[in-house]
Amino acid sequence: MVYSKRLQDRIVDWLIAAFLLALGISTLLPLINTLAISLSERAAVSGGLVKLFPVGFNLTAYEYILKDVKFWRAFGISVLRVVLGGLLNFGLAILTAFPLSRNEKAFPGRTMFVWLFVFGMILNVGIVPWYLTIAGYGLIDSIWALVLPGLASGMCIFLLKGYFDSLPQELYEAAMLDGAGELRMFWNITVPLSMPILAVIALSAFTSAYGGFMWAFLVVQKPEMWTMMVFLWQLGRDSYPWVWMASLVIAALPTLLVFIFAQKIILRGIIVPTMK
Repeated sequence: MVYSKRLQDRIVDWLIAAFLLALGISTLLPLINTLAISLSERAAVSGGLVKLFPVGFNLTAYEYILKDVKFWRAFGISVLRVVLGGLLNFGLAILTAFPLSRNEKAFPGRTMFVWLFVFGMILNVGIVPWYLTIAGYGLIDSIWALVLPGLASGMCIFLLKGYFDSLPQELYEAAMLDGAGELRMFWNITVPLSMPILAVIALSAFTSAYGGFMWAFLVVQKPEMWTMMVFLWQLGRDSYPWVWMASLVIAALPTLLVFIFAQKIILRGIIVPTMK
């Protein structure tokens, strides 16, 4: 009976592993096809001969993209958007979430501010009022039109607040007995213990700023201010498929590198407490 139960568990594990493997392969296939097209000859791509492997290996498409001034200009605008938007969003979120996680004695009026943020998340005004506001201030076709609407994300604030609430309160009580103030407790206790959730917030801020398309498409009309996603959309309409695929591969590299770096911090925050 015990052997039968173990066998059933193994079968279930195999089925789950097979399902996850099939899901992973189905996710990788479009990426492999994109890479294969970017490395293939023009005639092979035009004839529909490229599937999972390059046909007539060459790097012409990559040479064309890497010499394109418009590509690097769009990349620079995206980097500037990530740096400004990411730092401001990250800073405002963490500085807002910390006082909201404190008790009423440390932060009078805390409950009122929590409900204000809740109502702000529920009553989301949408794109049109944001566009009219940005246009009213004359910020269309500027970097601030890309940065300002993404600041102070309610979701990020509540994710941070929930994580801060889970931290042991005994640490703060011991720090207060030693004469530490709120700023010192924030910097020496909250920030070091919150690296996993901070990595999640940073990754979210990066992906929304670097990969955002619709808002950038609406508020940026000048080609000189196109972000990477808007540039790729226009390139897909005006250029050859192999050139477009090569640009997609290059544009995806920053996201991959940031994800790998953030993943290490996130996994460290999950594994280390479990081992302890």
